[in-house]
Amino acid sequence: MTNPFTPIDATRPHAARVYDYLLGGKDNFAVDRAAADALLAEVRSAEAAARANRRFMQRAVGLLAGQGVRQFLDLGTGLPTSPNVHEVAQRYQSDARVVYVDNDPLVLAHARALLTSHPDGVTAYVGADVTDVAAVLDDPDLATTLDFGRPVAVLAIAVAHFLPGDTAHRTMDRYREALSPGSYVAVSHFTTDLLDDAAARRAREAAARMRTGVVPRTRAQFADFFAGTRLLDPGIVPVHRWRPDEAETHAQAGAGLTDAQVNMWGAVGRCD
Repeated sequence: MTNPFTPIDATRPHAARVYDYLLGGKDNFAVDRAAADALLAEVRSAEAAARANRRFMQRAVGLLAGQGVRQFLDLGTGLPTSPNVHEVAQRYQSDARVVYVDNDPLVLAHARALLTSHPDGVTAYVGADVTDVAAVLDDPDLATTLDFGRPVAVLAIAVAHFLPGDTAHRTMDRYREALSPGSYVAVSHFTTDLLDDAAARRAREAAARMRTGVVPRTRAQFADFFAGTRLLDPGIVPVHRWRPDEAETHAQAGAGLTDAQVNMWGAVGRCD
C-alpha cells in the first residue's frame, strides 16, 4: 500500500498546525505561528472565527448524537483539540463509533488522543487523503468500525476550502452517495460573502500568503455540498449562528462577534 503521509515539513506553514495555533494549541512550528500572526494582522478576527468553527462542530455532533446518530466519519480531522468528535458524541451515545481521516503525519503522531474511546464505543484512524474516497471507504479499519447500511454523519469541518476547483464538490458528492437514508452531512467553509469588497480582498490576499491553498466559496457554491439533502434549521448560516446555546449567544453579544468576523458558512443536511 502506498504511504499516504507526506513528510513533516517545518519550513512551510501547514493548515492543521496554523489552525491548532489559532485554537491555542502547542502542536505547531515557528513557520505556522508566523503565518497565523500574519493572518491575524490582516484579519484580526481569525482566532475568533477558528473558535466559532470548532464550537459549530461540537454543537452539530451533539445535536446528531442526541437524536440517536451513533456513527461519525470525520474528514480532515486535524490535530486533536478536546473535546474531539468522539468525546462529544459519546456524551450522548456511549456506544458511538467514530472514524477519523487525515494524511498529516503530525496528526498521526497524536492519533492516540483520538482513539481514547469510551469502553462502549469505538474510534479508529484512517491515514488517507480525504479526496481518495475509495481508499477511505475501502479501508479495513473503517469497514470494521462503521456500517454504511445504517445512518452515518459525515463531517467536513473547515476542510473543503482546502480543496481546489471542483475537487471539493466531486469529493463530497462521492461521500454523500455512499450514505444510507437517515445519514447526515455537516460542512463548514471559508467565504468572503460576508465582507465588503476591501475586506474580502485583504482576506483573500492574506490566505494566499499563508500558502495553505485555502479557496473561499460563495453561499451558492457552499449549498452544492448539500445537493439531495434536507437542510436542518436554520439552514446555511455563519457558523456562530447555527443553533448557538444561550451561553454562546450572550458571549457573542458581549464580544460583538459579527458575521463578517466569523466569515464561515455552516450547515447540516439530512439524506432522506
